[in-house]
Parts: sequence; C-alpha cells; structure tokens
Amino acid sequence: MSTIAQQAREITGGVDTHKDTHTAAAIDSAGRPLGAEQFEATAAGYRKLLAWLRSFGTLVLVGVEGTGAYGAGPARHLREQDVSVVEIDRPDRKARRWQGKSDPVDAEAVARAALAGRRTGTPKRRDGRVEALRSLRVARRSAIRQRSDVVRQMKTLIITAPEELRSLLRDLGDRQLITTCAASRPDRRQAGEPVVAARLALRTLSRRYQRLSEEVDELDDIIAPLVAEIAPALLALNGVGADVAGQLLVTAGENPERLRSEAAFAMLCGAAPLPASSGRTHRHRLNRGGDRGANSALYQIVICRLRWDQRTKDYMARRTADGLSKKEIMRCLKRYIAREIYRVITTAEQAPLTPDKLTTAA
Repeated sequence: MSTIAQQAREITGGVDTHKDTHTAAAIDSAGRPLGAEQFEATAAGYRKLLAWLRSFGTLVLVGVEGTGAYGAGPARHLREQDVSVVEIDRPDRKARRWQGKSDPVDAEAVARAALAGRRTGTPKRRDGRVEALRSLRVARRSAIRQRSDVVRQMKTLIITAPEELRSLLRDLGDRQLITTCAASRPDRRQAGEPVVAARLALRTLSRRYQRLSEEVDELDDIIAPLVAEIAPALLALNGVGADVAGQLLVTAGENPERLRSEAAFAMLCGAAPLPASSGRTHRHRLNRGGDRGANSALYQIVICRLRWDQRTKDYMARRTADGLSKKEIMRCLKRYIAREIYRVITTAEQAPLTPDKLTTAA
C-alpha cells in the first residue's frame, strides 16, 4: 500500500490494559485487523504505543479498558496528544466464549467495540482538582474504615475479657470507652495475665483510634475548602455538606459534560429504577448498580431533607397518602435529588426546581 493511501486509511485502536504491560490492536474502518503489539506500562511505552497505532494510518479513535485503573496512564497520554479516547466496559462474554481469551484477542475486541460504539463512554479526566479531591477522599475513607474496625475489635475483646474488666467497660459508649482505655496504665511486666493483656490491647487500639481521628480531622480541614472552591453552588443545596458534595463531584468527574443527561447521572448513581415489566404487569425494580458511594450520598441528603426541609416533608406526606411505602418514597426522592444535583454540577448557576416539579419521574 502506498504511503498516501496508508495515511488516508482511518484507524481505530484498542488497548487491553494490565499492571506491567498493555496490548494494543489496530483495525481499519471496515473492522479488518491490522496487527497487535505489546508495550510496557511506562511513559516510553505509551509513546511507542501511539506511534505504532499511527503507523497504520490516520488514528481517529482509541478504546481503552479500565481508564480508572491500569488504563489511566495510556488514556491520559492519548488525550494529551489530542487523540479521541473512549472507555470500554467489560468484555462481551458471549464473544469471549467463541473466540477464547488472550491479550491480542481482548485488545482487538476493545477496538471493535470502540468502532461500533458498543459499551463505550467518555472517560473521566484525571488532571484537575476533582482528581486531587478523589485522592484525598481515598485516604479519608481508609482512615474511617480502619477506625470503625478498631471499635469492633475493642468490643470483641471486651466480650471475651475477664469478668472484672468486662463489667467495667461493657456499658460504656464509644467515646467514653476510647477515652477510658487510652488513659489506662497497665503494668507491661504482667502482660502474661489475661486481664493485663486485655488492658494493654485495648489501650493500643484506643490510641490507634485517636490517631486515626486526627488523620480524619486533618483531611477534613483540607477537603472542605477544596470542595467549596470547586462547587460552591453544590454546598449551598439543602442537606449537602463537604463530604456528600465531595463524593458527588468525584462520581461526576473532572469533566461532567461526559454525562449525556440527568437520567445518565441518575443511572450512574444507582438512583434510576429499572423496568421489570412483563405482559400486563408494569413495574420497576430497585437499581443495585451504579456508584454506591454516590447512592449513599443521595440517601444522606434525603434523610437530612426529611428532617429539615418542609417541601420534602410535604412530599412524603402526599406520597404516603397515595399508598407508597417509605422506602419507595425515598427512592423517588433520590431520583429527584439526582436531577437537582446534575443541574448544579453541569451548569454555572443553580436552577432550583419548583415544588410542582417534585414528581415521581423516576
């Protein structure tokens, strides 16, 4: 093929990502395979991957698996080089059963999915303040989980502790328990005795809890002003604090314009009921997919508004009179709030909804 004809040929690439290597495949606009090659998961490897894809013709699109994990590096490099990148969802299992599995086969399947527009989405950008917020929230979430584990471990130790220690600590609340155990002074020389060993273990765990609490407070002091800087209009909404706003921003990403509609955002948050109709039966079922962190954030907003927002209280009363259960009403509210959050995140100015728009369009 002549150089002119080769340059005129439109190429779609696919990248199957792994920890240490990435495998790329190239196909033309008719879906004919042109080749597959493996590259190192390094900056130099990303450059070689892009040069290899462009060697077949005009590169118009690249599909990348796992742009939120191992594919983050190549996706970022391709975007910096003005290459259109789409994220490919999980592989087609039916096709995999027919074709088998290997890195070149998977990379070619990714390229074909990108060319056909199947299971594709615009990947999140990971080069701005929302990405910085995500990193901070990872550390904060880890500290909170470890802190909860510490409390559970302490209570388990108390259950099996000798009676003299158990009767002293079993009725204490969490804060008082942490303070009491952290201030204890057991004799380390008597660590062979069960009572002393239990006191030593509880003191260690309680002090670990206090250190983790200091980490959480320190991260909160960093996260709160960052969230206020990114989305002040989001924080102005009823029931939305720094933690909830941070989660919703991370879910939407640095480029929320990638979300096609408020319905797509609701689906991303797991707040869009799924149709489960058959024949004369018309119903919806609970959506257990989506980002569960975002779904939890919407739930927290609902709980807050049910207590403090009169409009939400009135809606609850009206829908209860219609025969809906509390769980069903809360699902409707989450769907409504997802719509409101989407408008705030994707526009410079908040567009508040009037009470007559608080419907069950869920």
